[in-house]
Amino acid sequence: MEKKSSIQLNRREFIRQAACAAVGTAAMTATIRDLRFMNAAVAQTGITDYKALVCIFLAGGNDSNNLIIPTITSEYNNYASIRTPVLAIPSANILKLDGLNAPLNPDGHEYGLHPCCQELKNLFALDANGRRKLAILFNTGTLAYPLTKAQYQAYPSKRPPQLFSHADQVTQWQTSLPDQPPVTGWGGRCADLLNSVQPGAPVSLSVTLAGANTFEVGNEVSQYSVSTGGAISLSGVSGARLTALTNVLGVAYPNLQAQAYADVAKHSINTGTLLNSAIATTADPSSSVQFWTTPFPGSGVFQVTTPTSGVKFNSSLGPQLKMIARLIEAGHRAAANGGFGMKRQIFFCSVGGYDLHSGQTDYPVGGSVLNGAHANLLAEVSKCMNAFQAAMDQIGTLHSDLSFANRVTAFTSSDFGRTFPGNGQGSDHGWGNHHLIMGGAVNGQKTYGAFPTLTVGGPDDVSTGRWLPKTSCDEYFATLATWFGVDNSNLTTVFPNIGRFATPNLGFI
Repeated sequence: MEKKSSIQLNRREFIRQAACAAVGTAAMTATIRDLRFMNAAVAQTGITDYKALVCIFLAGGNDSNNLIIPTITSEYNNYASIRTPVLAIPSANILKLDGLNAPLNPDGHEYGLHPCCQELKNLFALDANGRRKLAILFNTGTLAYPLTKAQYQAYPSKRPPQLFSHADQVTQWQTSLPDQPPVTGWGGRCADLLNSVQPGAPVSLSVTLAGANTFEVGNEVSQYSVSTGGAISLSGVSGARLTALTNVLGVAYPNLQAQAYADVAKHSINTGTLLNSAIATTADPSSSVQFWTTPFPGSGVFQVTTPTSGVKFNSSLGPQLKMIARLIEAGHRAAANGGFGMKRQIFFCSVGGYDLHSGQTDYPVGGSVLNGAHANLLAEVSKCMNAFQAAMDQIGTLHSDLSFANRVTAFTSSDFGRTFPGNGQGSDHGWGNHHLIMGGAVNGQKTYGAFPTLTVGGPDDVSTGRWLPKTSCDEYFATLATWFGVDNSNLTTVFPNIGRFATPNLGFI
């Protein structure tokens, strides 16, 4: 029988040992990560106020080239020359933003909004109480490292993987870790870190109105899914049947799996009952009258009307933000008054339809560039965000807390931007994108970041009018997380890559 060579044995032994080492390293890494969170959570105790973060995800990739438009004549002409005829908004119809003068607008340029965003324009301006509740962040996107165009071309390994792919870019936006496997979301990591400030909370710190998402995935805190009508409950089980089921679930089971299932089911039923009871105080009086003074867009008499076309349609975003407002009111309210007595809450909602390779405007089919699918979407987000901000002010009045709006911040995210040139019917997948941050604590009526040079083949274009981001998701989200309560010593726990970037706090809040 042939004797096995020592080289073969050594190779096999090496592979076996390397595999064991890999398992050990993974376990050690996970342990170190969890210990970091445990130590950080202990250090983050002492928070006594209430704050909420609300992520509004514009699914599909919003074309912010038509959300924020330059209005200085030479810059607008450059915009129009490339986006005409299918996508260029006529200059006379742009809603010019007021107050964009130094130091409010550090780049010295002038901008306006799409004509369907009157509510956003109003939020951006100084209100009667001296507040500026909307800020704009320019050209932000997924980055593993800061990149110039030359570096982008010379070092492909420094780019975020799978650029321009919906699934990959959504994950990278929601994890803020483009160069690591998607294990947790940055919202979930914030929740893990801050959950200790509210021990025994009756509901999860993380709540989703749009089903399972990566943003709120944590190691310790699980996202709790709620529908626009309230807690998701068992269908057709109520009264005596529900009582009987609860009694059955309360029996001690010798089988561990059966007991675990019973505990989860019982907890779900109890949590749903508690939640629906807590939000009952903000229920609508009727189908045609809302509890909220500024009604949320939805269906029936509350449909969205696109101002440029008069088109009416149901909103999916409005009911989500409406339920979030109700949960914020209940979350902030003390347990003694039937609320949750929370100190921190994170919410996620999503609206689709932004992947507009075609039908972005009505122009290609003989209609107006002012109308079309994108106009409808921007009208919806403008009206829904305005209703949500008004609801935060109303909650403050309800609880005699005029500064309550300072405790809630909403912000937009999206897969990516769109190409600056059109494709004849719409726009294609891009990279850098402009975003909105809204709330009473926002340093608004101001732009942040760097607006791209609107030149195809120019210094900010990596391919076909895809803007190279000047601001990273890490910087965007670290600014929000800092306001939310993550202190500087724990910022790298939530954003491991933040040290690669120059500005961990952009100052918009």
